[in-house]
Amino acid sequence: MTAYDGYEYFVLRAQELAITLGWTPVNWEETFNAFSERLNPNTVIHNWLGSGVCPRAVAKGFKCIFSNQGVWYLDHLDVPWEKVYSSDPLEGISDASQQQLVIGGEVCMWGETADASDIQQTIWPRAAAAAERLWSTKDDTSNGLSTALPRLKYFRCLLNQRGIAAAPVTSELAREPPIGAGSCYVQ
Repeated sequence: MTAYDGYEYFVLRAQELAITLGWTPVNWEETFNAFSERLNPNTVIHNWLGSGVCPRAVAKGFKCIFSNQGVWYLDHLDVPWEKVYSSDPLEGISDASQQQLVIGGEVCMWGETADASDIQQTIWPRAAAAAERLWSTKDDTSNGLSTALPRLKYFRCLLNQRGIAAAPVTSELAREPPIGAGSCYVQ
């Protein structure tokens, strides 16, 4: 048995056990890319490496979770909120029934670039930009960044007033300090 064969055996056996227990298996996209034809049809595919897997997964009838690491991994400090907001979980999926198979998304925060002193500024408000994309219809988000910016600024203000140290929305990088003194609206 090769390492690849062992990996495939492990994944398929774990799926079988999960389904026996009434659970829904969720697999990273590598399993879909390697042996999609052998995956249980109830498997949810977690698309994390980049765009393109969700369209292929839903076309084969799988459900999919979107979390494009290039923009929805919050430890990528060079990604501003505009790129997070502009990343469309339904990109490349025009069929309405297939769009329904994209069951959600995930922003991820890894700890290599953050600690207790700056974790909140690293997460907020960019996570809110992704959240709005996920809970809003395409029509609601198609008006663009200019209509989203006031909502994100207001949300950041609410977070700050509640003791959550959210970073300024309009920083070039994810967690630069505010430009100067003033209310949370001055960014």
